[in-house]
Amino acid sequence: MPDQYETVANAKIGILMGSSSDWPTMQAAAKTLRDLDVPYEANVISAHRAPRRLEHYCGSAEERGIRALICAAGGAAHLAGVAAALTPIPVLACPMKAWSLEGLDSLLSMAQMPKGIPVATFAIGSAGATNAALFSVAMLAGTDEAIDARYRAFRKAQSDKTFPLPPIEG
Repeated sequence: MPDQYETVANAKIGILMGSSSDWPTMQAAAKTLRDLDVPYEANVISAHRAPRRLEHYCGSAEERGIRALICAAGGAAHLAGVAAALTPIPVLACPMKAWSLEGLDSLLSMAQMPKGIPVATFAIGSAGATNAALFSVAMLAGTDEAIDARYRAFRKAQSDKTFPLPPIEG
């Protein structure tokens, strides 16, 4: 991951990580967006180590066409909250397992946002990363027919994989 953030033409979703160590988990979000053909950009921008970079990124995201930010961080996990304070676009938080408490510290940090600065918080780890990506796609589906069709096809394929229970005898 680059030190300076990179933008991607036509990106709809921004994936932000507080550290490059979050990338192995956040690849689940990136793969989900790729599979649904939703353009995204992924960057490492620490809220603590690069606050001015984060401010610039969040301040320019909306005008560049970013419609949601998926923010991953561990420990104090301030990235999502700071991003939400810097932009009006939706912020989706993915808590990472960090050096203590198996990610519970991150989850609680992200979930305990003050009134008026909303952050949607997902599960710890790759399940949360996948669901944050799917949630962002669901939001985009309301205004983009092509994304809506792909999202509905994905949901149908998931349902089609579910096998009915055998009949109960007796």
